[in-house]
Amino acid sequence: MYGHQIRRNARMGRADLWSDVRPGSLYGALHRLAAEGLIQPVRTEQSGNLPARTVYAITAEGQRELRTLRAEALTEVGLRPDPVDLALVMSGDLDGDVLRGYIEDRIRALRSQSAAYAHHGERVWPDQTVADDLVAEHARLRIEAELAWHQLLLDQAGKLTEAAADSSAAGSAGDGSAAGSAGDGTVEKEAS
Repeated sequence: MYGHQIRRNARMGRADLWSDVRPGSLYGALHRLAAEGLIQPVRTEQSGNLPARTVYAITAEGQRELRTLRAEALTEVGLRPDPVDLALVMSGDLDGDVLRGYIEDRIRALRSQSAAYAHHGERVWPDQTVADDLVAEHARLRIEAELAWHQLLLDQAGKLTEAAADSSAAGSAGDGSAAGSAGDGTVEKEAS
């Protein structure tokens, strides 16, 4: 396959559901894969005044790497850390309205993604497979779970900011002899 054909197939195959590869980075990725010996150019084609296209094929080493990556993806189970969790833990100094604003913005963005994935699910693509449908459903369910968690977060935002304010007030009213979190990213230590 040549670069444009790979790009077209990725777009048609809804690669955005299962990959972070962006169309603009495809040619750089092809060059890196070729440099690593995972693919190799097999010929160059040119039609009329169109630019020449290099046709690539996967090498035996590329096939081995693909099988290894597939096996890892199918056997490794785990949740990747989400930066929003750290931001939430470190948000003790945020005003409640500001925190709610951030959460509401995230909910809007997630609803937009949900609508886009629902649209993907409604469209039938050429050569669509059961695997394609399952990948789209997996993405949709993940977004639904995120939306449910964000709604819970929004419902609990008042308690979060109250707890942070109480913790901060207790820390400033105390004698400084207890170690603990000040809610602003600093840690209070017991004086020796």
